[in-house]
Amino acid sequence: MVALCQESDGSIPQSQLLQNFLNSSSCPEIQGYLYVKEPGRKSWKKLYMFLRRSGLYYSTKGTSKEPRHLQLLSDLEDSNIFTIITGRKLHNAPTDYQFCIKPSKVRSDCKELKMLCAEDEQSRTCWMTAFRLLKYGIVLYQSYNVPQQRKSNHSHFTAPVRSVSENSLVAMDFSGRTGRVIDNPVEAQSAALEEGQTWRKRSQRMNVLGSPSPLHPSSLSTVIHRTQVWFHGRIMREEAHKMMIQQGQVDGLFLLRDSQSNPKAFVLTLCHHQKIKHFQILPCEEDGQVFFSLDDGTTKFTDLIHLVEFYQLNRGVLPCKLKHPCTAVAL
Repeated sequence: MVALCQESDGSIPQSQLLQNFLNSSSCPEIQGYLYVKEPGRKSWKKLYMFLRRSGLYYSTKGTSKEPRHLQLLSDLEDSNIFTIITGRKLHNAPTDYQFCIKPSKVRSDCKELKMLCAEDEQSRTCWMTAFRLLKYGIVLYQSYNVPQQRKSNHSHFTAPVRSVSENSLVAMDFSGRTGRVIDNPVEAQSAALEEGQTWRKRSQRMNVLGSPSPLHPSSLSTVIHRTQVWFHGRIMREEAHKMMIQQGQVDGLFLLRDSQSNPKAFVLTLCHHQKIKHFQILPCEEDGQVFFSLDDGTTKFTDLIHLVEFYQLNRGVLPCKLKHPCTAVAL
């Protein structure tokens, strides 16, 4: 059904089909039988059609494509193509797969419509898609290439701007000579567990060598988070709800607060899909060291800052990553 105008008996490989439609130097064509409605009558005539860049033609002699046997039915430049859904009932179409070509300058005169009918849905889709690609494909392809070229040119001179979003906060692997983004969710979860173990070992080494802070590590981990904008201390559940609503209930909006039911625990309040959810952060002790965990000890953190930073990069057991800290709103 698809052929090249330069080759009368050759077919085009599927891998090059779209590229040829978008390439102004080539001249692909669609050819095959279509039913055409005769003007002013309800009868249809089966003709062999050729769709080229210059327009839609039909052959007056069988399947001949000699110029003297081709008649122009419609051009592409001043026409648009539409699907017809009631053609069989209103126009006595031979099949259910009708479409029409309408001149752009005509608004309501049905006499100017060129009504056609295909044998099946696949054939109709092929004709209509080819029509639109031949008419708009080159322009769309050029419009797509312009920003891609600009992006390529700027990438050599400007550094990427980091933002707290799904695009920038991703799992990364720096084990090799260059870093890479981890796309596989299973691999990302495995890396998250490994990173949690790394933080725990680092904390244990600090315990052995001595903490650089005058405070003991265990006591430091219980107070260091209080300087963060996302921590709101001993606020009630209702007050946390009110603060989240005031700041828009966007996905990833979060805050941490002291637990009202367990004085040694904390609560992560997180917004996802316009719903506010609460997750308890429980302390757990191992080898005399206190850790904090959201997943019953599977992933442990020496303090809440490490926990927040981890879940900003990895969703883990949460419905979404932590993106936007909920700060106190001054009224």
